[in-house]
Amino acid sequence: MTAEIKAQLSESHSAAFKDSQARFRRRDRLTRGRPRLLFLLPAVLLVGVLSLLPFVMTVWRSLFDDAVIDPSFNWFASYARLVTDPVIIKSLVNTVMWLVGTVVIPVGLGLAIAALTNSVNWGKWARLAIVLPYALSGTAVAVVWNFVLQDTGALNSFLRAVGLNGLAHPWLLEWPGNTIALILANSWQASGVAVILYLVGLQGVPRETLEASALDGVDGIKRFFHIILPQLRGTTAVVMGISLANGLKSFDLIWVLTNGGPGRATETLAVSMYWQSFVLQRPGSGAAIAVVLTIVVVAVSVTYLRKQLKND
Repeated sequence: MTAEIKAQLSESHSAAFKDSQARFRRRDRLTRGRPRLLFLLPAVLLVGVLSLLPFVMTVWRSLFDDAVIDPSFNWFASYARLVTDPVIIKSLVNTVMWLVGTVVIPVGLGLAIAALTNSVNWGKWARLAIVLPYALSGTAVAVVWNFVLQDTGALNSFLRAVGLNGLAHPWLLEWPGNTIALILANSWQASGVAVILYLVGLQGVPRETLEASALDGVDGIKRFFHIILPQLRGTTAVVMGISLANGLKSFDLIWVLTNGGPGRATETLAVSMYWQSFVLQRPGSGAAIAVVLTIVVVAVSVTYLRKQLKND
């Protein structure tokens, strides 16, 4: 009997000890996690106050009409007007053109320049000429390209000087040529960061891999596409992400060069949002465009990131 009592007491003590250990471990995890939460709290509050709260207020404002004082609740009437507005539809088309152009051109041009100048002596000067515009503001880039693209500007003067008068025309007055000209001007500035990032990626390619491919007789274009380019997939993901963000938020270059014209033909959603909200004093329509632009940005970003993470 005594042995049984001792065994029961031993089991009860062992169970109590295990329970106390489990409680201590849970309390220890909570205690160790609290400093992390405290460190994250300022960032969470900052994002909430500066990003989430304004977005919620913008969505709420888009459900009212365009009256500046005492607006009336009209559900989705502002969104319905956007669908029937030909200016906004063209703005959406321009935004899609900007998305394609500001991804394809900087990625392709940046990769080509980085690959061609990575191992030559004069490469640093060529890279400097390409990277330098990235240090300029969008307004400065717009002023430079306005000097180039206006009717009496540098480009038309050059074409007339070499006898190509038929090619000289007002580059910023006809759609879609004016939108394409704006995209090229933006890509001239944005390609600099792509060159920098691809140079970093090229320097990270293992030298042993290149030497092994050379021993196997793989060189030139074949080595670039089959050996080097697959190892730059991570860099390409970063460059495409930056290019997408730059393309969707482009405003200053468009506004300074064309003011969204002529006839609001070169507007993107970002410019249309500003035009509706501050020029035409239609805050309801401007808020609706802002919500649509946010949806486009989130949809493109999520689709791209999901594809990239799936590939990884």
